[in-house]
Amino acid sequence: MASGKWRRALEYMKLRKQSYQVNLMMADGRLWLDDLARFCRANETCVIPGDRDRSLVLEGRREVWLRIQNHLNLTPEQLMVLYAGPEINAERNNDNG
Repeated sequence: MASGKWRRALEYMKLRKQSYQVNLMMADGRLWLDDLARFCRANETCVIPGDRDRSLVLEGRREVWLRIQNHLNLTPEQLMVLYAGPEINAERNNDNG
């Protein structure tokens, strides 16, 4: 049985995922998602040969894109594994909640 702490974190993750989805479903949601895909280099490399600093900035943008995609496409339980941290995830099967 999951601990109370884990269940509360999972509820929060469900709400956060829902918030991402609601924003995408808005009338202009697809427009901002398409714009972010271009800005975050969703479909191209972030590496600029010879320019380490610029490559790292672009990789940071891509990390934002991946977070958005995770919230749109993964289950709340999968998001917990990625974002909640080991201390919360370790409590999933802890009966002391």
